[in-house]
Amino acid sequence: MRVAIIGGYGKMGRWLARALRAEGLQVTIAGRDETKLLEAAQQLGVKAASASEAVKSSEVVILSVPIDSFEAACKELAPAVKPGQYIFDVTSIKARPVDIMHKHFGGCRVLGTHPIFGPGAASVSGQRFVLTPTNTEERTLAGIIRRYLEERGAKVAIMSPAEHDELMAIVLGLSHFIALVSADTLLELGKLKEAEAAGGTSYRLLLTLAEAVCSEDPDFYSSLQMNLPGIAEIEDVFLAKARQWAGLVKSTDTQSFAKRMNDLKLKFAQEDQAFGDAYNNAYRVLGESNPL
Repeated sequence: MRVAIIGGYGKMGRWLARALRAEGLQVTIAGRDETKLLEAAQQLGVKAASASEAVKSSEVVILSVPIDSFEAACKELAPAVKPGQYIFDVTSIKARPVDIMHKHFGGCRVLGTHPIFGPGAASVSGQRFVLTPTNTEERTLAGIIRRYLEERGAKVAIMSPAEHDELMAIVLGLSHFIALVSADTLLELGKLKEAEAAGGTSYRLLLTLAEAVCSEDPDFYSSLQMNLPGIAEIEDVFLAKARQWAGLVKSTDTQSFAKRMNDLKLKFAQEDQAFGDAYNNAYRVLGESNPL
């Protein structure tokens, strides 16, 4: 099977190219920057072509382009697609891209997909994917893709594009926001080196999250914050909660602080079956064993 990856020299495009080539598929990558495209094709051992040529010569097309330029890319590709062709996107937002694909790729078999991991993953094994079909044909296709991924050890969820975006506002939007605000705060305090030398598990987890987010593409993270639905309201809730907790500290209300924390502990235990493993999991994230 021949696969075209539009945006194939980006980090995720490269990851997809390697993974699909390892599966024995014929991969062609396309992108606007010819120098980067040719360099990536040579490194990956795949073909390079213009976007229209790549689409015309492939049965499957994967769109790995930024959300802000997604519709422009789809409009450009529309004359090259063929009826019955499979077209997937891997953007982190789903409702708008899926609508755009339906608008420009009539007659094609479209499916919104989201690999919820970064290009540093060794394989799909243990990684999470979300598929977002919108009709019967797409649900059938999603079932096929789900089996394919699960056979390789992936964890796959199927939901509507709107449900996906609502969850991503929490899963990605809130976690990224907390990481960026934490990074800004740590640097503002001016004790990063000293704190790192004395930091325990909790601090090192926070630092790891802050640095991991800050090390990524600012345009991508900015685009997520501006496009995820309801993210501003979610961040307002976080800020309100932060003010409440800070108020308890300022008033030295030890009893209320402890009661509120205990209430959280009880609620988490009810909502999350894995809550009891959280302490040990913190050490595993850092690649350490719990000394106790």
